[in-house]
Amino acid sequence: MRRVDLVWQLDQTGPRSVPIVALVCGLVGLILAYMGAAQLQRFGAQSFIADLVSVGVVREIAALMTGVILSGRVGAAFAAQLATMQTNDEVDALRTMGVNPIDHLVLPRVIAMTLTAPLLTAMAAAVGVAAGGLVAVLVFGMLPADYWARSVAALSGSQIAIGLGKGTVYALLVALAGCREGLAAGRSALAVGQATTTAVVKGIVWMVVAASVMTMLLQQLGW
Repeated sequence: MRRVDLVWQLDQTGPRSVPIVALVCGLVGLILAYMGAAQLQRFGAQSFIADLVSVGVVREIAALMTGVILSGRVGAAFAAQLATMQTNDEVDALRTMGVNPIDHLVLPRVIAMTLTAPLLTAMAAAVGVAAGGLVAVLVFGMLPADYWARSVAALSGSQIAIGLGKGTVYALLVALAGCREGLAAGRSALAVGQATTTAVVKGIVWMVVAASVMTMLLQQLGW
C-alpha cells in the first residue's frame, strides 16, 4: 500500500463528504426534534426534547445516516472505480506485475473509511443536536442554556463511544461491500453499473442488519 493512495482516499472519503453529511443530519435533527416535541407537548413534557434528540442522534441516528450517505457516495465510487479497472484489465495487469490488488486497491480504501467514519459521525451528531436545539429554542421556547444542560446530562461517555463505534462498523461494511462488488464485476459497461448498484444495496442492508444486532446485544448487556 502506497501512502499517497491512502492520503488521496482519505481526502475523497472524509472532507468531501462533510457538506452532504452535515446537511442531511442537520435536517434529520430538525425533524426528530419537531416531531418528538409535538408529541411530548401533549403530556407537558417538552422539556425532554433535549434528552430525546441528544441520545437518539448521538447513539443511533448520526451513525446510521452517515453510513447511508457514505454508501451512496463513497461505496458506490469504490465499486465503480474497481469495476472499471476490472473491465480495462488493470487488475490483471497488477497481478502480472506481482502487485497484490488487495494491498494496492482495497486496503487504502478500507483504512480511509475506517479512519474518517468516527470523525464524520461525531460531526453529524453535533450538527444534529444543534439543529434540534434550534427547534427547541425557536419553536417551543426552550432556553438555550437549558437545552444544552439537559443534552449534556442525558449523554454519557458510553453512549458517545457506542455511537462512534457503530459509525466505524457501518463504514467498514460499506467499504467492504464496495470493494467486493467492484473486484467481482464482469468485463463490460453494464457490469460496472450493476456492481455499483449492488454495492450500495448490500452496504445499506449490511448496515441495517449490523445495527439491529448491535442494538439488541447492547440492550441485553445494559448499555
